[in-house]
Amino acid sequence: MRRKKAKKAEVLPDPRFDNKTVTKFVNNLMIQGKKSLAFKIFYDAIDVIEDKQGEGAGLETFKKALQNVTPAVEVRSRRVGGATFQIPQEVRYSRKLSLAMKWLISFSRKRNEKSMAQKLASELMAAAKEEGAAFKKKEDTHRMAEANKAFSHFRF
Repeated sequence: MRRKKAKKAEVLPDPRFDNKTVTKFVNNLMIQGKKSLAFKIFYDAIDVIEDKQGEGAGLETFKKALQNVTPAVEVRSRRVGGATFQIPQEVRYSRKLSLAMKWLISFSRKRNEKSMAQKLASELMAAAKEEGAAFKKKEDTHRMAEANKAFSHFRF
């Protein structure tokens, strides 16, 4: 018999914007448990965005970027009769968010700018405008799912 499902840990809203999504993003951004440093990086990035785009645009840009990078479908590998197929599947909501956050953070780290806050700000602004590496990753994922639509009858 199966065990109980694991309970989802409740995330507290962040102190500046009172938003749970921001806290989840900061938790993904954090390295080696240094949460205060992760919050500082995120808030500095929001400040950089507000300097470039005007007051109040920081959180809106973050939300727009997250929305633009969020994938609707992904491909999963499945072995059928000795062959491996890439099968397109819809993504559940919590995985959509975590994928979008991880893509934004990983492609921010790869950018060539001085501080992590500037890298993150640049990637967020690019994603909000539907450009940048994280948005390209989402487009590639959707293109891959579209190309493998013929194998969707193997879905599990």
